[in-house]
Amino acid sequence: MNFEQYQDYFRQEAHALLSIDSASGFTTRATQHVYDIAAALGYHTEKTNLGNVIVTVDGKDNDHAVALSSHIDTLGLMVRSITSEGYLMMSAVGSPILPTLDGEYCNIYTRSGKVYTGTILSLSPAIHVFPDASDRPRDDKNMAVRIDETVHSVEDVQALGIMPGDYICYEPKTVFTESGFLKSRFIDDKGCATLLLTLLKIMKDENLKPAKKTYLCFTTHEEIGYGGATLPADIEELLVVDMGCVGDDLTCKEEQVSICAKDTFGPYDYDMTTELIQLSVKHEIDYATDIYPRYSSDAAALWRSGNDVRAALIGPGVHGSHGMERTHMDGLMNTLKLMAAYLELI
Repeated sequence: MNFEQYQDYFRQEAHALLSIDSASGFTTRATQHVYDIAAALGYHTEKTNLGNVIVTVDGKDNDHAVALSSHIDTLGLMVRSITSEGYLMMSAVGSPILPTLDGEYCNIYTRSGKVYTGTILSLSPAIHVFPDASDRPRDDKNMAVRIDETVHSVEDVQALGIMPGDYICYEPKTVFTESGFLKSRFIDDKGCATLLLTLLKIMKDENLKPAKKTYLCFTTHEEIGYGGATLPADIEELLVVDMGCVGDDLTCKEEQVSICAKDTFGPYDYDMTTELIQLSVKHEIDYATDIYPRYSSDAAALWRSGNDVRAALIGPGVHGSHGMERTHMDGLMNTLKLMAAYLELI
């Protein structure tokens, strides 16, 4: 199978999904977008009460079920308070690296449906004014949103309909380079969610059936810890498709698919992980096996919820996670191939 012929489809759908603001708890538009794509391809598609999108693919054996999951919720911010000068103080949603947000453009979503633009800045934003402009801490006590409206007081901001609890979503800045890199915020995990959409497209175009009944699950609360808690009850195995880690004491490169043997929550299923390694060798898929030192996934939420399900984790190597992220198309395609191999499509 020529996976590379689907790279243009991946780029198109990745751009579209990454452009939709969808911080955890604010995923309705992203959920609908993914739902519409899967349904248009002809798959049975449903939304759960908490917002997960579950796509059911008939297998050659429907008496046994497995699932693949990726999350479409992202990191974000929420209005915490309004300063006397009319700036918005912030509370993090998930765990963004706040210093990387200094200078980022953002959208502020009000409860009434209005959307305002702004910029996330240090409270000492000008070198000509503030002696600590370069070294003031970049954290939630020392950064705020400057709204692109004429406001000079709490009352001015309130008159716009902005209040504590409103979402602040910052720009992904998605770029595909000629050298094959995807650089963007929120590759974790919209890059992998797009791989799931691409796999659905491949199965439709090539008239392929997985070995077992398969759920492709797009979860919406992973960044805050419970995305995998409400997956289908009949699954026997879960393959989490999330970002692979690149960096200190790790072997994975951005061009590879990473197979995670263990993360913060503990080891992944030994037999599943071994099978993924063997499949990579068999199909000449460029891979690395690593232990992630500061990481958890949909599998952790699944297990904490008491589900008797084996689980493993794979994903493209991603550099700069929770900041300005980057991966390579080779890593994405290697992940897609391993997903297909796991489902016995190749």
